[in-house]
Amino acid sequence: MKKILSMLLVFAMMFGLLACGASKPAETQASTEASTEASTEAPTEAPATTAVPTEAAAEVPTQAGLVVDTCILKEADDKMLNTYTVIAVNPEAPFVDADGNSVADVAVNTAGADALIQWFLTQETLDLAANYGFKEYGESLFYVKDGAPVYTGEIAPATEETKVIRLSTTTSVKDSGLLGYLLPIFESTYGYTVEVQSAGTGKAISAAKFGNADLILVHAKSQEEAFVEEGFARTVDGFEAERISFLYNYFVLCGPSADPAGVKEAASVLDAFAAIAEGEYPFISRGDGSGTHTKELSLWPETLGITKEAESFAPYTQWYTSANAGMGACLVMAEQMHAYILTDKATFLTFVANDGIIN
Repeated sequence: MKKILSMLLVFAMMFGLLACGASKPAETQASTEASTEASTEAPTEAPATTAVPTEAAAEVPTQAGLVVDTCILKEADDKMLNTYTVIAVNPEAPFVDADGNSVADVAVNTAGADALIQWFLTQETLDLAANYGFKEYGESLFYVKDGAPVYTGEIAPATEETKVIRLSTTTSVKDSGLLGYLLPIFESTYGYTVEVQSAGTGKAISAAKFGNADLILVHAKSQEEAFVEEGFARTVDGFEAERISFLYNYFVLCGPSADPAGVKEAASVLDAFAAIAEGEYPFISRGDGSGTHTKELSLWPETLGITKEAESFAPYTQWYTSANAGMGACLVMAEQMHAYILTDKATFLTFVANDGIIN
């Protein structure tokens, strides 16, 4: 009986791989400054990695279709590059409240923010990030951006006044488990406590503008640049610019294993999105101003006119769902509705490994 069950499990795993097999992204492409907003900037190639996973890969869990049917159908397209940037908040910034009124007496923990940013950019931490998930998945969930600065100076330990750090960040670094993996090491080594506020990039940046963050970790280049230009950012000692881009991975286009739109066979991700729209197949959009949402908007055919404004996609609501929710919740919706969805690969692999649950 055990042999029969084992054979059945192997056949199921093979079937799942055939249905949802996807190639790994190239890890040694030419280096360049990556943008998550291809609609307004020229397409870029992936930067080469500077940190290579060193842990031996365990047996890679496969998506056998036994729990999660949603699978990766399109990836490793240059337009799907996803770069992460850390920025320290300027204590002299023109902070405002939700109504746009000026806010005074905002306390920003600059010393704590400096310590965390400096630690993120040490070679040890970059290597930890590059290795994260490799043992479980046989590939990295994040890569180190070629040319990312490496910090080699001293990192100040926490004091009673600086021990609490407020980090406003995107959902992907939280839902993928990356921060849960890294931050306890930082906290135990230097005595800090990092309070993580996780939302889409747009909301994460807004929280900083309201004075509710000491630093941000986000992934939408144009929004980051606007944050800097508006005076909300500062340069940390040891670095040359306010924006410090240091990690990247890829967005992936996922959907039901049956793939009724033929996404897997499309020549490019733009062709894939066009096929989804033409066939009016269900699609779940973050709809929350996040980096993922911004990227998605850049991939639809311009003739559709889909933007972040509700009236722009009103004609398509029979197939286009704007969820205004985080990545994990949207993946659950896509699974339940047999819909297509754009997501970062790290969160998706975590979603599958957790049998369709994001904590």
